[in-house]
Amino acid sequence: MKYFKTILSLAFFASWTIPAFTQIGPAQIKTLDSTLTILHEQAMFNGTVLVADHGKVLYKKAFGKADIATREPLKTTSSFNLASVSKQFIAMMVMMLEEKGKLHYDDPVKQYLPAFPYETITIRHLLTHTSGLPEYFDLVLAHRNTLDTLTNAKLLQLLAEFKPKPNFAPGERWEYCNTGYVLLASVIEKAANMPVESFFKQQITDPLGLRNTYIYTLEMKQSPPGRVFGFRRENGREVSSDLMRFDGVVGDGNIYSSVDDLLKWDQALYTEKLVSAKSMKPAFTPVKLNNTQTHNYGFGWFVDSTGQVVSHTGSWVGFLNEIVRDTKKQQTVIVLSSGSDAVARNCVKAILAGKKPGIPHLELITNIQLIDGTGSPARVCSVRLRDNKIWETGDLTPLPGESVTDGGGKVLAPGFIDSHSHHFGGLMDSPGGLALVSQGVTSIVIGQDGNSYPIDTLEQMMKETPVAINVATYTGHTTVRETVMGENDVLRIARPEEVVQMQALMKAEMDKGSLGLATGLEYERAFYSNRSEVVELAKTTAASGGRYISHIRSEDVGLDEAVDEIIQIGREAKLPVQISHIKIAKRDRWGYAPTLLAQLENARATGIDITADCYPYDFWRSTLRVLFPNRDYTSPASAEFAVNQLFDPEKSPLLHYAPHPEYSDKTVLEVAALRKETPAQTLMYLIAAAAEFDAKNPNYKGNTEGIMGKSMAESDLESFLAWPHTNICSDGSWGGHPRGYGAFTRVLGRYVRERKIMSLESAVFKMTGLAAEHLGIGDRGVIAPGYSADLVLFDPATVQDNATVQNPDAISTGIEKVWVNGKLVFENRKTTGELPGVFIKRK
Repeated sequence: MKYFKTILSLAFFASWTIPAFTQIGPAQIKTLDSTLTILHEQAMFNGTVLVADHGKVLYKKAFGKADIATREPLKTTSSFNLASVSKQFIAMMVMMLEEKGKLHYDDPVKQYLPAFPYETITIRHLLTHTSGLPEYFDLVLAHRNTLDTLTNAKLLQLLAEFKPKPNFAPGERWEYCNTGYVLLASVIEKAANMPVESFFKQQITDPLGLRNTYIYTLEMKQSPPGRVFGFRRENGREVSSDLMRFDGVVGDGNIYSSVDDLLKWDQALYTEKLVSAKSMKPAFTPVKLNNTQTHNYGFGWFVDSTGQVVSHTGSWVGFLNEIVRDTKKQQTVIVLSSGSDAVARNCVKAILAGKKPGIPHLELITNIQLIDGTGSPARVCSVRLRDNKIWETGDLTPLPGESVTDGGGKVLAPGFIDSHSHHFGGLMDSPGGLALVSQGVTSIVIGQDGNSYPIDTLEQMMKETPVAINVATYTGHTTVRETVMGENDVLRIARPEEVVQMQALMKAEMDKGSLGLATGLEYERAFYSNRSEVVELAKTTAASGGRYISHIRSEDVGLDEAVDEIIQIGREAKLPVQISHIKIAKRDRWGYAPTLLAQLENARATGIDITADCYPYDFWRSTLRVLFPNRDYTSPASAEFAVNQLFDPEKSPLLHYAPHPEYSDKTVLEVAALRKETPAQTLMYLIAAAAEFDAKNPNYKGNTEGIMGKSMAESDLESFLAWPHTNICSDGSWGGHPRGYGAFTRVLGRYVRERKIMSLESAVFKMTGLAAEHLGIGDRGVIAPGYSADLVLFDPATVQDNATVQNPDAISTGIEKVWVNGKLVFENRKTTGELPGVFIKRK
């Protein structure tokens, strides 16, 4: 089905933007020839091109082969399947019959095809794509088997039998429709009382002397001589892509012609050899809809806003064609190609409009072990980039003029995707993204823990300050709460009307490309929300195709209830849910990871798509206040519980502490010794002093306090990292916790090479393809044709994190090169200055 959908999208390709050509001179012709030569040498063009002025040929040339099997060279007389360019010939035959009085445009189609089940659709509706008929592709796929070649008669039979519902009432709007032109061919046969191919030959090809123009379908016994066979380039090989089982029909395609013949056709349209000027006029007149508005399509031609330039593209299987006619200047451009690559069409039009042709930049990365992000075993091959996309993988050889990068036998993988990042603020100050690219990260996801930027603001920031890294975002629950409830009134349950307002904000952000809803339920400003509020927002998210990710309500005392909550959200809202930085942070629950994972697997077995991300450290970074799950910061019992169960005061340093800067970098135990207190007493003091500082310094920028909390067992961490439904994240930023600079390389060094808890391929999958899947990002995370060219080249024998608590911004070793959207952003342990990052929207 995917293959047919791809072909269908090609069939719909139309020339919505029609260029106005400048005066075509020798310089443009020279540029045109050199450009086409380069495109052909670099395997991006196989076809013929003709440019004419008042019928005089200014340029005509063939590049490549007519048949990949025989290697027969192309000629300008070679006949290509015109695909949808065929429609102008079908329209002409209808106009000829109308001029002869054999039919009328406003006759019901049913008058000529009695089995046609729609009473009010006319011939004019079919000609102008205003019939409302659905495309026939899905109908055929549903009701005909793969051995059954479709014909015009069979299509009519399918319509009569199944009567698919029209997309709209006839004339109500314009919608490109191949079905209509197949039906027109049948109408022509009925009105002319002969096969359409006979009428075509009698009325058009013979009178105009078109020797290489004809109708050919799979129902015909013999392939005409000189016919071009379509193909596509696939990972460095030429693969047949010619007629398939839909191609027993004629009307929407399957008329063949050459550039030489099409110039004769073009010139005939300036005369009355076929029909009168009056009869010709509707072909170049935009169709008028029922509401009196017009659309830029006549009878088989797109028409520009001036009425001066008319054109049509044709795209089907391995063929990509276009004819453009400037009727005022009497200039003609014809591009016929058989290699499934549209770049030549665009370059030709750009050159003749006085613009740069935009030849794609190619780069071949050779001598690599490819780990492609799917979990498949590594393989030795090459990867070819084309501008910002991956074009080919496999056994590839350099093309003329192509940039070549020797991978030195290292691993090439998709760029790592950090599904939980707090790097964005620092990225605005350091756009090269050293903390990220030095560990192989090419995309980050922000909005985590409930706090986010509005998407309009985020896009404007990235426009004003280009960055090297791609950025996607969730919409933060806390941010939405504060917007509706007020920043100083969120420590309560939201009222029903406030939830409705939050839903409206959520919907607006989803429409702008948010990945979904992110909550930080353990933090105070979201902690007071109830399950109902979160479920309702999650339902709004689900309605837009989004996802839910959560720093759950507790990772220690209330872990069981918090896990139950996220499972309930997934069940009731019917959307994928993900546990952020999954952990067990209560000492007497260490070793509980297998039980927790079994619970998550049970939820998955009931249809709940629950996953997790995880960073590779057994200590976290947060505020001191999270150590009091009941928010009773003055309770000695709760403080004692915290130092005994929730963190190790001996191994947990304060990252910064504004009320007493001298306490920064000291552990809670060391501060307690200075104060001659117990760790529990010191913990209460530190929280109280920070609150007092906040009250006295309302304009203080940044967090007042922060702690690196040691509270996890490495055995649990390894279980979480190895779980098949866990992807890797950093939860990092530009300082403090070493995860900001080292999370991804730590996995590759410590947990793959040293601890061997997973294979290298599995680890890369968790950083790339699986992360993209969990986020709903469809065109990144895998090295395959058509995916964005985000890549990392690394040495699996030496890759290692170097960031520590004492030196948290030490960059990793073993990361050789990093590309973002096809641009090299990191090599030789330095950023390159390229800033190709884009904002990634949910698709």
